[in-house]
Amino acid sequence: MAELIPEKIGEGLVRIGAITKEQVEEIVKRQEQGDKRLFGEIAIALGYIDDAAIEKYLKSKGL
Repeated sequence: MAELIPEKIGEGLVRIGAITKEQVEEIVKRQEQGDKRLFGEIAIALGYIDDAAIEKYLKSKGL
């Protein structure tokens, strides 16, 4: 049986339609360039998502 790879938050936010793949790429690029903030912190700071999007994502994960 194959081992399941946990879904990354960016992938989950794309899955629920809260963010685009391009926005995910921008956030990851910022992290690679040294931004130490968490993915969600950067996404909120850039105005890509809000608390409602985070809640929707967590509910989609059963959390």
